[in-house]
Amino acid sequence: MSAEGQSMNEDRLVDIEIRLARQDDLLDTLNRTVFRQQQKIDELEALCSALARHIREIREAAAEPGQANEKPPHY
Repeated sequence: MSAEGQSMNEDRLVDIEIRLARQDDLLDTLNRTVFRQQQKIDELEALCSALARHIREIREAAAEPGQANEKPPHY
């Protein structure tokens, strides 16, 4: 193989290595992003569950006998 052909192969190999390194970096960035998004989704699901539980408790307390006719403290 001529020196020129060998140089072209080396250039192609270097280009491939650079592209692979960039793709590895992009994959790491995407993995971190997905991980952070999943953490946020987990937080929001927990918050929604807590709010639903709180609303259910308020409704149950309001449905108890004797509670329905009482005016709120600000009246």
